[in-house]
Amino acid sequence: MRTRVTIDNRHESTWSRPLPSKSVSGVEVTNGPLSIDDATSGGEMTADRTATFADATEADIRAAFDAENYVAGDEISTTVSLALRLGKPLLVEGEPGAGKTELAKVLAGGFDADLIRLQCYEGLTAESALYEWNYTKQLLAVQAASGPGSGALGTGDRTENDPERAGDSVFAEEYLLERPLLRALRDDGPRVLLIDEVDRADEAFEALLLEVLSDFQVTVPELGTVQATTPPVVVITSNRTRGLSDALKRRCLYLHVSPPSLEKERAILERKVPELDGRVAAELCGMASRLREEPLLKPPGAAETIDWARAVAALRHDGVDGSIDRDEIRNTLGCLLKEVEDIERVDDDLLVTLLDAAETARAEAD
Repeated sequence: MRTRVTIDNRHESTWSRPLPSKSVSGVEVTNGPLSIDDATSGGEMTADRTATFADATEADIRAAFDAENYVAGDEISTTVSLALRLGKPLLVEGEPGAGKTELAKVLAGGFDADLIRLQCYEGLTAESALYEWNYTKQLLAVQAASGPGSGALGTGDRTENDPERAGDSVFAEEYLLERPLLRALRDDGPRVLLIDEVDRADEAFEALLLEVLSDFQVTVPELGTVQATTPPVVVITSNRTRGLSDALKRRCLYLHVSPPSLEKERAILERKVPELDGRVAAELCGMASRLREEPLLKPPGAAETIDWARAVAALRHDGVDGSIDRDEIRNTLGCLLKEVEDIERVDDDLLVTLLDAAETARAEAD
């Protein structure tokens, strides 16, 4: 069985001067439509397949998550549903590897929408997030306007080709380089704007973000104002490396993604690594859950557990079966733990504890 969730609404942006859509480097865009294998086990999903973001029911959202193999509990599904219905940005916080970025990706994939991603980093500027001018192209245009054989800006025949007049025209649409925020406002289709790891950027960028999210518009002084007729779906993620402003939090619906429970993590591995024996998957989840109780520098998230499961499955490609052993754990710990101090913490005593946790989890799975 194959399922799709489709969106039939289209969006337009209004400029004081029209700017045609174009592809710009530096913006990550994932285009629909998609055809997605139904990953549910038995039975047909009955959710509306033509729901728009605005009128998507919680059943539609669950269906989209299921189609994308994303395991989400009631809290996530309900909060996402409310964010879509209320037209508010969704602020998702949690530890690295908890599935925050993946939430935005599956939301876009499940609804056949474009994903526009702005990866935040220290020193991120308004120009990098909104738009820049193609200075090289502008300079070439002004030099060309100076006349043949000029060789330098501001020389040559100025009677037929006036570089000052060219200077006025170089601030035109053809010299504009869109960046993710502007692209999200201008695009004419269903789209999800992912502002990833906003806590890595500084407070100045946060203020800019508030301004854009307030009216979903921005002014380019040389061209005019662009305003999204229908705002994009906005997902903002944070690893909580610093506190975010109260103003930004008030603007959003808040969702905290906690480390998965043992049962939920098993369900995730069943979806993401179906080639791994379910009992071995249960063992890995039991050990990962036990490791999170240790005072680690970087406790493993669901993403690390998935990597670990894939590594174990790859090592067992020749049909090796049975419980995981000490050597397998030792040889694959680098998939789960990413700090040398954390790996060194797994001594013989902790290994015994982990194997006990694995045995308990396997017994519960049986």
